Amino acid sequence: MIVDERMVTFIHSLETENSEILETIEKEALDTYVPIIRKEMQSFLKVLLAIKKPKRILEVGTAVGFSAILMSEYAPEDVHITTIEKYEKRIPIAKENFVRAGKEDKITLIEGDAMEVLQSLEGSYDFIFMDAAKGQYIYYLPEVVRLLEKDGVFVTDNVLQDGDIIESRFAVERRNRTIHSRMRDYLYELKHHKVLETSIIPLGDGVALSTKVREE
Repeated sequence: MIVDERMVTFIHSLETENSEILETIEKEALDTYVPIIRKEMQSFLKVLLAIKKPKRILEVGTAVGFSAILMSEYAPEDVHITTIEKYEKRIPIAKENFVRAGKEDKITLIEGDAMEVLQSLEGSYDFIFMDAAKGQYIYYLPEVVRLLEKDGVFVTDNVLQDGDIIESRFAVERRNRTIHSRMRDYLYELKHHKVLETSIIPLGDGVALSTKVREE
């Protein structure tokens, strides 16, 4: 854990409830061990959406649709969200959840490999949220930057790996070393990218908040 557990518990105690459908989907996800964004990340997204007021959102990593529905509730009424998911078992659950939430007209789920889908997309997005396979972030980045409009906001979740990111690769379990190395490379690239300005925030499991300050 990056932040002291007592502090996280205190912050959680201040949170207000989400809509009934979000509360239901969150409980179902937790009961079936499906990872969804943490409470503090939910609040962070709500604030960013209120500030940016995006009309075209791209999400990389749908899972069961929780974060897409949350974004649809806190973005402007005329927002449209495109979300990408590869895991076949979760796709029908996400689609069902979009219908349950009455958001099927606002959210389009594209099935397939994220890299292939990203390469096929055209146009631009003013808000991109990435919460997918952590070891692939570094490879997705060029396509994300291409699709992000100038002054657009790009949010990457789970970038500090519960604090393991600061450890030597030899202190990390062997099966996690590749992800550990790629995430370090990803964060370096974000901080040194010629068209992005990025802040890395120890929120939840670590968040990178970027904006596109100029065209490539």
